[in-house]
Amino acid sequence: MLVLILVLPACGGLQLNLLKNSVQKPSNISLYFSVETRDGMPVGGLEATSFRIYEDGQLISPFESKQTILNPEVAVVHHVLLLLDLSGSITESGSMHQLVKAAAAFTERMTKQRKVSVYAFDGRAKLIPLVRSTNNPAAVTRGLARLSSYKTKDPSTNLNGAVVASVQILERHMQASRQPVRLGTLVVFTDGTDRAHRVPEEKMLEALDQADLNVFAIGLGAEIASSSLSRIGHTGFVQAQADSDVGSAFNSVAESIEAASRKFYLLSYCSPSRAGTHILRVEANVEGGTGSLEQEFDAKGFSHNCDPKRPPRFSVGRVLLRRK
Repeated sequence: MLVLILVLPACGGLQLNLLKNSVQKPSNISLYFSVETRDGMPVGGLEATSFRIYEDGQLISPFESKQTILNPEVAVVHHVLLLLDLSGSITESGSMHQLVKAAAAFTERMTKQRKVSVYAFDGRAKLIPLVRSTNNPAAVTRGLARLSSYKTKDPSTNLNGAVVASVQILERHMQASRQPVRLGTLVVFTDGTDRAHRVPEEKMLEALDQADLNVFAIGLGAEIASSSLSRIGHTGFVQAQADSDVGSAFNSVAESIEAASRKFYLLSYCSPSRAGTHILRVEANVEGGTGSLEQEFDAKGFSHNCDPKRPPRFSVGRVLLRRK
């Protein structure tokens, strides 16, 4: 068993936040953690050599421990659901071309390391499925191509109901995942407020509060109630004043998701300990800042023949791009 006993605050500018840990025989220890600056900015691009590992205050040789950064896909999955407003004010206003172009660029970036699904809504009670969960960019392109000739059937805006339904879909995706560490991100695009009144705003906000999801909102035009959309997009909110700004708004959200994702590291190493309880300390050393975390682990039964690339056995749980 590996038990967290302390996460040190930012020391010299960095903060390491342990999210998941795993101890397996023969002597594998894996840590999934984030690295941020003191003011919460993500720190990406670190390599295995950027970290120093100590056991009981003694530096462990990286050659002896075989420390490595694993591809997070062995234990982590990130589901992104893009929710598009196809009410009459969008489909009849000439905004569709810019929307489809922006959505295509956004989803192409997301499918490189994430599973993407795309749904739309108008005034009807049910969502409009465009792309089922996939990491195949061609499948996403085909689904979005359907929008070029789309005609709305109910010009009203069931924004609240669509958000609730999207949360439920993301919940199902994450529950069905094989990987134990799961991230869910909802990106909502709309040019207005809820007009259908099928679901009260309070119920919609309650569904968001109860879900461990990252939620971004993109608002278009003057009808947008910024205060309401910023409550939906509690992870991030971007407002596009005109159709020509839609691409930049989607790009801003994509950059935020990518930057936040890069702060996560899956560090694995082979412990030289063979018995007893020990204190593990991991230090990040980069130009302009250092930081560390400490924890206790039990090396009972440890032996040789450790492979640091072995997938860790994390407990099932969720991770947020940004802590609330």
